[in-house]
Order: sequence, then C-alpha cells, then structure tokens
Amino acid sequence: MPSQNSDRDILAETPAYDLIELFFFAYRDFVSDPDRILDEYGFGRAHHRVLHFVSRQPGLTIAELLDILRITKQSLNRVLKELIEKDFIESRMGTSDRRQRLLHATPQGHDLALKLAKLQTRRIMRALSAASPEAKAAVSQYLLCLIDPDDREHVKQLVFGPEKT
Repeated sequence: MPSQNSDRDILAETPAYDLIELFFFAYRDFVSDPDRILDEYGFGRAHHRVLHFVSRQPGLTIAELLDILRITKQSLNRVLKELIEKDFIESRMGTSDRRQRLLHATPQGHDLALKLAKLQTRRIMRALSAASPEAKAAVSQYLLCLIDPDDREHVKQLVFGPEKT
C-alpha cells in the first residue's frame, strides 16, 4: 500500500506530458475509425459505448449499464431511446421483476457492435504486433492499473469474466 508521502511525491513531479499526450493521440485515433461509421447512423461515442456493453452482456439492466458507464440516467435515456427507436437495442421486461428492463442488442445492433469492435481490434493487434510477445499482458496490466483501485476488481470481472478457482 503506497504511503501518503509517495502520493505527494508523485504529485510534486513534473507532469508526464509525453504519456498524457500519447494517451490522448492514441485514444483519438482509436475512436476515429468507429466515429466515421457511427456518423453514418447519426450516432456518437455514447451510442457506441451503450451498444458495445449491451451487445457483450445481453440482459444487462439499466442500473448495471449506468454503473458501468458512470453517466446520468438522463444521458443514458436519450441515447437508449435513439438506439431502441432505430432497432439496434430492445428493452425486455424482467422475468422475475416485471418492472426491470433488460437490454438486448438486436441482430442489427449486434452486427454494428461487432463491426466496430473488429475495427478497433485491428488497430490494437497492429500495435501489438510491433511489440514483444508479452506486450498484450503488459498493456492489459497497465490499463487495469489506470482504473481506480476500488473499481478494479469489478472491471476485471466485467472484462475477463468471473475467475475460475
């Protein structure tokens, strides 16, 4: 567990402008491929995020999606309404609790989410192919460490599934 002194030492350091800017440019280009396709549908990045997680986790509840995205219910409702109206996502009534709304990607929604994921996978794999064989594990560990410590385990479960014992 790092001490408060080490946290202060990190904050006193010169900002890591090189890494901050590389992270910015990498993200800019990482989302640029999907942005072009999303624009054809009149969608933006919020639509992409919702579609991605609903497609990856059929039956996701609104509460679970809000927890993942950390956006307001109002923001989610606007995006979700458009995705439902354009037949990319459907909202089903819960089986045990009829008040609950379970979200599912339609075939059209799943196809779009998969198309966008493949574009981003291509960019990631190109970058990893230029690095060592251990790079994927190192990048995964690095990205996981960027996540707030109190949310890390939750994210690990979302991304990698429950750990097998």
